[in-house]
Amino acid sequence: MGAQARRAGAIATLVGIGAASTAAHLGNNFTTYLVGGLIDRFGYGPLAMGAWNMAETLSYAAAMFVIAPRARRLDARLLAMLATALVVLAQGLSAFLSAFPLLLLGRLGTGLGFGIMNSAVNLAAGRTAHPARAISLGITFQTILFAGIALTLPQVGKDHGVMGMFLALAGLSLGLGLLALWLPGGTGLPEGGEAPPAPAPLNADGYRVLAAMALFAFGTLAIWPFIERTAHAIGVPATQFGRYQSLSVLTSALGNALLAAMVQRLPRALPLGLALGACGTACALLTTVTTGPAFGAALVGYNTCWFLSYALLLGLAYACEESGRLAVMTTGTWLLFQSLGSLAAGGIAQRFGGYAPIGPLGAMACVIAIAVALPLARRLDRAA
Repeated sequence: MGAQARRAGAIATLVGIGAASTAAHLGNNFTTYLVGGLIDRFGYGPLAMGAWNMAETLSYAAAMFVIAPRARRLDARLLAMLATALVVLAQGLSAFLSAFPLLLLGRLGTGLGFGIMNSAVNLAAGRTAHPARAISLGITFQTILFAGIALTLPQVGKDHGVMGMFLALAGLSLGLGLLALWLPGGTGLPEGGEAPPAPAPLNADGYRVLAAMALFAFGTLAIWPFIERTAHAIGVPATQFGRYQSLSVLTSALGNALLAAMVQRLPRALPLGLALGACGTACALLTTVTTGPAFGAALVGYNTCWFLSYALLLGLAYACEESGRLAVMTTGTWLLFQSLGSLAAGGIAQRFGGYAPIGPLGAMACVIAIAVALPLARRLDRAA
């Protein structure tokens, strides 16, 4: 294959990774609008909506944990096609449902689809020369698209209600799924398709990465399903919240573009510690500030540092285990502990009548995540 063909193939892979990453994270970023819409339309309480969000993220995590041990045998492009079909069907049907048990089933369907799609992203990235760089570029592509979605989806909700938002998200998933066909086909098996040896059990370093991701996700993402409601509680309407989110994802895109350009020249420990610390601080501010501009500034800091922390933790996973299995498990751990955090946040909000305690608790979890991850990051820096 000539250099030009290889370059074109690499660009197509990055576009596919960006589209698939965007599709995989639509739920994580925009379910908060559905939560607000369902509360407004049907009057569900925070605990019920925490459980609703938990159903999506638990099924997301389950899909990734099932896929992880089979990673080398699977075709990323076929996974993306299956994921797209599941998500479009579940989102489309949910638009016409009102009974909570049926809406819960719809969340299980979208969660499975998002988990399968994110597995496709991690598998495709793990088969590139620089996985952390591919993930960062994918996040950059994703966040640029999210800026536009954050501006338009609240307006769709204002004009057409929660049904319109469900259908809009189904349409987005379909379009992104078509772009995800640019992911490379084939498996990670060697020529001839011989089965690889059974993967070695995770070592202490692998469990350290999983623990750091668990703490980070539980702490920072507990508030996310309710973030639009948090803004609403201090007088920020959904359309203004969308503008704040749009700005925040644009700064996230810039941050990840810079990380992608510099990641091969940076140590691991210092950027990871700074990103986690800043994300925890912003998380605490999100639920304790009382004005719209302060909330917007906290949201910009939170989103930017969250995506940097996520990419750096995944880079740590790839450094410990190159096949992509640990990276898939790390992302599955994120979803599992986001699920638990969502339920806990709903319970706290219902018990205390507000969301204020959730952010500071998230900041404490980030501090513990730093203590867990940094010894491994420093050791990898010394070995480099």
